[in-house]
Amino acid sequence: MAYGDRRLLRACCAVMVGGLIATGCSSGGEGEKPGGKGGTSATAAPTKAATPTPTPTAFDFTPDPKRAPKTEAEARRLALAVVAGPDAWGPEYVKRSPYLSDPEYWPVLDETCSWETGSRPSTVLYSVTAYSEIPAAGGKGNLRVASTVTVHRTATDADWEMASTLEEALRCPDQRLRAGERISGLISVGNAFGRDGMYTAEDSLGERGFYERDDVKGKQQYGWTQSRIGQVTVATVVKAAPGYAETATPTITGTIQPQANALVTMLQRVKEQLEVQS
Repeated sequence: MAYGDRRLLRACCAVMVGGLIATGCSSGGEGEKPGGKGGTSATAAPTKAATPTPTPTAFDFTPDPKRAPKTEAEARRLALAVVAGPDAWGPEYVKRSPYLSDPEYWPVLDETCSWETGSRPSTVLYSVTAYSEIPAAGGKGNLRVASTVTVHRTATDADWEMASTLEEALRCPDQRLRAGERISGLISVGNAFGRDGMYTAEDSLGERGFYERDDVKGKQQYGWTQSRIGQVTVATVVKAAPGYAETATPTITGTIQPQANALVTMLQRVKEQLEVQS
């Protein structure tokens, strides 16, 4: 949602927000028909049915209890090793200033659907947001993005955060980020592992809506994605600008693929930090 502005696992699959954003690829022969014109020739060679690709039934992740962060210092080390900087978003992205959030920063959505600074919950060991952007140039506006890593004390605590994030968009489809910035028309979708092709994390959710700034004319695209592996949640946010579209074209830069890249990069890093080493 708007943590930092509040809030390759599978080589051919980077599913974000099942149903809202999905990128993937298929085998070269998918959808092709057998050669020939049909008919009744007895000498025609039989066609061999394609072997279906097995569908994972469990998340491919075995955590090592000895590597799980138990202190703020351990959580800080992990979060800084995982959080996605501009290199994970794409070659056009650079660091914003300030680049990293204050260690004590924790946003809270109040009863008026406005984001305010609150106190970090006791269930959270550490949280950090990295801010990146594509500066305004060539007739395009300033595209702002951010990546957040939150290390909870337990996987259950992280699961509760996922649930509360999903609820926030339902409760407040229109939100005030800060003075002069707001998002509206939010649609929120959550997916557990294995649902709608989501195989990159234990749990995932996403929001789509519109982003508005007082100093920029018109509504722009807004996208928030969040996933969980064990006690760690990772999130990405895109606040688009004039001259950008969700899907890339020959003349317009897209925002969906960079967001997918950043999210999947962080999920891979979480696994590398926490899973059993062979």
